[in-house]
Amino acid sequence: MTKGIRQTLCPVTGLREAAESIYVLTFESAEIAASVRPGQFLNIRVADGTDPLLRRPFSVYRVDGNSVEILFNVIGRGTAAIRKKRAGDLLDVLGPLGKPFTVDSPDYATAVLVGGGLGVAPLPLTTRALRAAGKSIVTLIGSRTSRGVVSAHLENVNIATDDGSMGFHGTVVDLARSMLRPNPYPAPKIFGCGPTPMLRALAEFALSTGIPCEVSLEGPMACGIGICQGCPVELKDGEKKYALMCTDGPTFDVRKVKL
Repeated sequence: MTKGIRQTLCPVTGLREAAESIYVLTFESAEIAASVRPGQFLNIRVADGTDPLLRRPFSVYRVDGNSVEILFNVIGRGTAAIRKKRAGDLLDVLGPLGKPFTVDSPDYATAVLVGGGLGVAPLPLTTRALRAAGKSIVTLIGSRTSRGVVSAHLENVNIATDDGSMGFHGTVVDLARSMLRPNPYPAPKIFGCGPTPMLRALAEFALSTGIPCEVSLEGPMACGIGICQGCPVELKDGEKKYALMCTDGPTFDVRKVKL
């Protein structure tokens, strides 16, 4: 096993609905709770060893003492299996994995967190780290409708909905454009997570305005530790043509990757 990465059987302690068809699963792991950093992920075996399903990657949503939370919705067999977990069940967890967000850099003063849909998942843990680093925080959350908004454990929240049922009427990137083009925040840096089309639009905006931007990419990561080579990310330049989402990411500077 790679140094610092643990495979642990963790007891589930709860499951709750955070928004319409969006769930938070809580389990206990003192080791993961103490070592995970904002933007890292866990690779979770979704069924027992007799099931051929691969592990599924989940961002760490929140840590409270020895409790660790993940946020998810049900989109297939894997997440349906997670949805059936109950208190006392054991969860086979590999992690923490991946490269975290760079939150402690002195090169910015205001963190602008931008989450689209389930891209909100790594933001509460990131918010906690940013508070500890003394950064100002502005949060932008996007959802298709008000029923899918998850905004707990965040700071200075601004909401965009595609249908206009809550907050700004439009996408979360539209909201970012409306709030950041006048550049009212001192030395901003964007931290984004969400579906690839949203991140692509966010990266284009950041590059056009010169605002530094890191994004956390979403995608399948079978092994999570770089062995299977199944999660390539194309780089813009340099000696390497591709990076791996699981080990070189999932967080990347938008100046370095092709989205």
